[in-house]
Amino acid sequence: MKKYIAEPFRIKMVETIKMTTREEREKYIAEANYNTFSLRSSDVYIDLTTDSGTNAMSSAQWEGIMRGDEAYAGGRSYFNLIAAAQDIFGHKYIQPVHQGRAAEKVLFELLLKEGMYSISNMHFDTTRAHVELAGGRALDCVVKEALDIADRSPFKGNMDVEKLEKLINEYGKEKIGVVIMTITNNTAGGQPVSVENIKQTSEVCKKYGIPFCLDAARFAENAYFIKKREKGYENKSIKEIVTEVFSYAQMFTMSAKKDAIVNMGGLLGIKDDEDLFIQCKARTISFEGFTTYGGMSGRDIEALAVGLYEGLDEDYLEYRIGQIEYLAARLDEAGIAYQAPAGGHGIFVDAAAMFPHIPYYEFPGQALTVELYKEAGIRVCDIGSYMLGNDPDTKEQLKADFEFTRFAIPRRVYTQAHIDVMADALIAIKARAKDVKGYRITWEPPILRHFQAKLEPLK
Repeated sequence: MKKYIAEPFRIKMVETIKMTTREEREKYIAEANYNTFSLRSSDVYIDLTTDSGTNAMSSAQWEGIMRGDEAYAGGRSYFNLIAAAQDIFGHKYIQPVHQGRAAEKVLFELLLKEGMYSISNMHFDTTRAHVELAGGRALDCVVKEALDIADRSPFKGNMDVEKLEKLINEYGKEKIGVVIMTITNNTAGGQPVSVENIKQTSEVCKKYGIPFCLDAARFAENAYFIKKREKGYENKSIKEIVTEVFSYAQMFTMSAKKDAIVNMGGLLGIKDDEDLFIQCKARTISFEGFTTYGGMSGRDIEALAVGLYEGLDEDYLEYRIGQIEYLAARLDEAGIAYQAPAGGHGIFVDAAAMFPHIPYYEFPGQALTVELYKEAGIRVCDIGSYMLGNDPDTKEQLKADFEFTRFAIPRRVYTQAHIDVMADALIAIKARAKDVKGYRITWEPPILRHFQAKLEPLK
């Protein structure tokens, strides 16, 4: 059994959480139309919906909150953040925004027009949505190893570079508005991407004159995997690895609510294209607010400037990844399939393997999501056909490459005992898996349906 890595911090504040009864949970999930996003957080015992903005900030970050400069223009906290981001990422132009999807909103409509395409190692839900809202279409191009969840290749998040070049030639380079590298690759199970693969992808983009963008929400976790798994990087610091990775991209979008360990914030970086940055600043003013606060309060900006550095700490990252590996080891012992090896920010359980009798159009990932809430008050989310949604042109249900249920672990929040509750709940559900039924959607919005859709269990 893998040893649990002790927390490299002490707890100074606690928040009370309450376990409800099974009868209460069955009532609450029915009232929520079997969509866990519609549950009240007070009715959730362990919340693993996302690792985005759900993290515990440090005493240094709370100190920063007290220092935050709330000036509308030119606040001191803004300049602290810009200096930190330029130091870590090496991009000349940095624009704060309130979260990652805001960075996508500001940038993508400058790169994509009707009839154009975005190619990614895998688009996550909001990224795909913003591509489509800009009039484009999303093409996924992950390596074949990612499609075999039992394959323990070290960099299953990589771009299939050969396929990337084929897609560019098939659709025409003038039709490819952007190539996006998501690090770590969330949709593929939090799997990391190697420096070599990022470099190769960058070279293809340069060859065809296509903008290369990092979706860099989990930049520090990806760098930790590089240090541990990629030859030649074992003696480099996490910061050195991050700076090199970002040097290969012309731009980046970032939800800082992940590896910068804050509750709100995002960044848009442009390496050296001043004209593009000027356009981004103008759109920021329209959508986010003035450029020096970008939709955030000064206190959030100050906490972000501190958190960018805290997320690079190697002791913290060893503990962070160790939590995920501990949960994975418990699932290995129980024979529960997940995207292996363990990813950076969570475990992606193979719901299709647990419920082979539930077809993709009855959403096995969502079925497991509901069962986990009923079993132990755990809120997780589907990363499968339910989240993927319908074809934007034909409106037919799409079949996802994976039917995952994601356990996204917030940073510095849960203990070993909580993780044991997660494993025990999965083991209990596996024992009665054959009795679990699928779901059908009774109402859905046209974009990002999984946040709001209403479902009912099949009889």
